[in-house]
Amino acid sequence: MLFSRYSLDQFHPLNFVGLRFFLAGTLVIFLYALGGRRGRTWPRDRRLWIHAATFGILGSVVPMTAVVTSLQYQSSGVTSVLITIGPAITVLMAHFFLPEESLNRRKALGVVLAFSGALVLALRGETGLADVTQANPIGYVLVFIAMIAASSMIIYARRFMRGYDVADVTNIQIIASAIFILPLMLLSVGLDLSRVNSGGVIALVYSSFGGTYGVLFIGYYIIDHFSATAASMTAYVIPIIVAIGGVLFLEEHITAGILGGLACIVVGLVLINELHPDRHPMKSA
Repeated sequence: MLFSRYSLDQFHPLNFVGLRFFLAGTLVIFLYALGGRRGRTWPRDRRLWIHAATFGILGSVVPMTAVVTSLQYQSSGVTSVLITIGPAITVLMAHFFLPEESLNRRKALGVVLAFSGALVLALRGETGLADVTQANPIGYVLVFIAMIAASSMIIYARRFMRGYDVADVTNIQIIASAIFILPLMLLSVGLDLSRVNSGGVIALVYSSFGGTYGVLFIGYYIIDHFSATAASMTAYVIPIIVAIGGVLFLEEHITAGILGGLACIVVGLVLINELHPDRHPMKSA
């Protein structure tokens, strides 16, 4: 999130996302070429390719493009706070599509509180930027679209992709995403690297290998080994790191409205994250 916000002065959002998947895809090809000498070959399961490609395009390309684009309208801190409604959306969807993760009264209250926190930010028009006093609603809408897409794919993976090899899913996901986003990028905005400096290159490389490949690998591992709800709970840590980093490195601001909205969301997540002793993810693992 921080590297993406930093890079928008040098990259068009689609260029940044497209190049991230291109570099991550290059790493995937290298890993398979290296692994082929040790007995690891390209997966040939047709269903795996269909599921992982769907998961990649709708669960990675769409959310990543929407979130990076939203950073043109608001701070990384505000965006990260809005992203924390993801668990509420996931839990709501899980109630209808995953029988083992049904919604109870406590979780329902948590969902309401989480959405209330996002509503506080929207009604106040928070941007977290020193030079912008009123938020452009496009930024909020983009984050909401990103969270719906990501949550839908968490449910999709939990229902249809359990048991697949984590590395294979991640690799196909990245290859399919790169194949999808690169032509779209070139046809819609082209490729302009004239403003990119060494800092932008470092941000792109880190975002490609750590923020794309690493995050997708770990994210699917959590979905496969724990639960859809547990996977979405990683959103807890995002606003803390991003808000502090945004203030220290990007001259962003944390206002009372941002803290109030975050407080509502966090309380909602605490209620959502009701884990009975016999359903604790560490025990199920």
